[in-house]
Amino acid sequence: MGYSGTTLDGIIVLDKPENWTSHDVVARTRSIVGTRKVGHLGTLDPIATGVLPLVIGRATRLAQFYTRSDKIYDGVVRFGWSTDTYDRAGIPTSEKMDVTLDPADLERYLEPFRGEFLQIPPPVSAKKVEGRRAYELSRKAVAVELAPVAVHVYELTMLEIAGSDVHLRAHCSGGTYLRSIAHDLGKALGCGAHLHQLRRTASGEFEIGQARTLAQLESLAAEGRLLDALVPPTELLPGFPAVFVDELAVTQIRQGRNFSASAFRAQPVARHVKALSRHGELVAIGEAVLPHVFHPIVVF
Repeated sequence: MGYSGTTLDGIIVLDKPENWTSHDVVARTRSIVGTRKVGHLGTLDPIATGVLPLVIGRATRLAQFYTRSDKIYDGVVRFGWSTDTYDRAGIPTSEKMDVTLDPADLERYLEPFRGEFLQIPPPVSAKKVEGRRAYELSRKAVAVELAPVAVHVYELTMLEIAGSDVHLRAHCSGGTYLRSIAHDLGKALGCGAHLHQLRRTASGEFEIGQARTLAQLESLAAEGRLLDALVPPTELLPGFPAVFVDELAVTQIRQGRNFSASAFRAQPVARHVKALSRHGELVAIGEAVLPHVFHPIVVF
């Protein structure tokens, strides 16, 4: 039985459980909230847990603005063997060996993975190859060659070494794979490595402190309180300046006509703005076409 309260539009930040795919979580959430209009902002691997923002209702139209959001991860890399998926769920692709890790040596090997560099995504990934997901082809034993992608790792900190396990924290651009970093570290050290654990603690503006478990969502739905878990559309995309428009402009925006922002208000020059009604409701996302003139590209 799905939620039968007020129509939901916005984002619910979910703490994804281990051994669930992002698709599994979306399907379960659709059942909880009672609408098929649910999507996610950035796939998390089945072994991963943590922040998975779910767009609900009309907010699904805003997903396009989150495609390259920064991410923050806590991960554990296990050295000693590699796998075909670059994580613990995969089949070993090298002989297992005992490893003794020296912090100073490891720090030196981490350095090439800081800053901007080209990264080859894992063969089992959501990247598309000729219109098909790489993981679909890999599961059918089709050889997958993915092109290197420019990524940016703003922080890569070694937190702890425990035997052959290294606990890392990474702040990186969207599209960065910690699985690839783990695999490439193993190659560099000559002992093989794979990602053993992964927890996403932030995705764009969404943080783990906001996240609800599926069980918590189910409880809120049963109590008719799902709005308590919802980040409303007006609070999304905080980097887009807010422009208040009158009722006439609201009507014109909904007809697809341009709208203006006051040239006299102190606000940063922006490519995109949020048009808000006088009541504070999100009307549209506007894209600059002239100084202080915006075209509605997403209308609520």
